[in-house]
Amino acid sequence: MISIRLGLILTLLLCLSLPSTAQDIGTLHPKPLTALKDPKDPKLPAKELFGRSTTPAQTDSQALGFYSRGCLPGAESLPITGEAWQVMRLSRNRNWGHPALIDVLERLARKVQSQGIWSGLLVGDMSQPRGGPMITGHASHQIGLDADVWFSPMPDRVLTLTEREELSATNMVRSDWRDVDPALWTKSHQRLLEAAAKEKEVERIFVNPAIKVALCRDVTGDRSWLSKIRPMYGHNYHFHIRISCPQGEASCIKQDLPPDNDGCDASLAWWFTEEALHPKPDPKAKPPQPVTMAGLPKACQAVLESK
Repeated sequence: MISIRLGLILTLLLCLSLPSTAQDIGTLHPKPLTALKDPKDPKLPAKELFGRSTTPAQTDSQALGFYSRGCLPGAESLPITGEAWQVMRLSRNRNWGHPALIDVLERLARKVQSQGIWSGLLVGDMSQPRGGPMITGHASHQIGLDADVWFSPMPDRVLTLTEREELSATNMVRSDWRDVDPALWTKSHQRLLEAAAKEKEVERIFVNPAIKVALCRDVTGDRSWLSKIRPMYGHNYHFHIRISCPQGEASCIKQDLPPDNDGCDASLAWWFTEEALHPKPDPKAKPPQPVTMAGLPKACQAVLESK
């Protein structure tokens, strides 16, 4: 049991979404970050460099490194308004991804809309223009293979810029964090997650543990796709899609595949223990040191410096 808990905690550290979540308000007047005094300082956190890169590197697309330790040359942007999706929080400039991720999102959006599952996707954070660590927000989303999708359906009109910055996503979880809110959770939410999980490129979908509980209880018939639905703190306003490394890209570090079962076992029950629901802070714990360029693949330096 200890090893199971340790594995879950390590996964949390890699994937946890920190500030800049779906409900945080954006701005209509984003201000550029101040210039760095010494961009070559080897102790400078890499997030300060990648967070100031506002355009993609004009090279071939590659996922360089691991989901939480890498960068993204040749990023493509998801159009901010499509026939079946709209991008939220435009001020963050995080609607960038590997072309493989763009294809998955556009295909999923069209599929769930055409099949009457969902009115269209509201897409939150993907990656920065050159990937890499973010000044605020996610530990992952660094190589263009992660995307957040709101649990709120797309309205039947184009949202204004103000709405895209200020509308809040919906918390789908009950106040005690043990189950979904029955007044908000619907069969359509379940079908949306199923459709996403059945995209062959999708390797994992992170949801709040309470949402996983609801799926374990309610899904009948084919349950094979539940193996991709992974419980994770947060993810009560949105779900996090992670696709596998694109075929033939040796520079992308693969993650172990999820266990080959529905995940509705003792490992899920742990998330509802006192240890998990009300963790006690460790007064001796030190915050992790920010990743510097030395902690990323060497090729990421060229990604920063390229035109």
